Amino acid sequence: MEILLIEDNPADVRLTLEAFQDLKVPNHMNVVMDGVEAMEFLRKKGSHQSAPLPDLILLDLNLPLKNGREVLEEIKTDDNLKHIPVVVLTTSRAEEDVLQAYRLHVNCYLTKPSDLDQFFTLIQEIQQFWFGIARIPRYISNESCKK
Repeated sequence: MEILLIEDNPADVRLTLEAFQDLKVPNHMNVVMDGVEAMEFLRKKGSHQSAPLPDLILLDLNLPLKNGREVLEEIKTDDNLKHIPVVVLTTSRAEEDVLQAYRLHVNCYLTKPSDLDQFFTLIQEIQQFWFGIARIPRYISNESCKK
């Protein structure tokens, strides 16, 4: 499974990587630290020309250069990207953020717990749902996504 983590906090990146490694489920996680780089990665521009298309995107809302809401809107309005499930994984509990994310067609909105064990449990539940229960499109060509 290809996962793209869009997160600017190095501690949260490390924690997320550790949580997925503990699951011992085969996956490959790419990490980008801001919204501009996220869109370059997804559109295979600049240094990301050989980047894999992710099966799942984990997106923080509070990002530098281009915030998570802007990234989400770009993803969900791009015919080549809008099929990729996006899970907002953020510290924001603000009802306005939740509502705006769903209006922008996020697939799921999750708030990061402050407790380490709860965070690891949340990552396990993300993995179980998105890679065990849900059926997600994989290995689809750009032409197939436009249909």
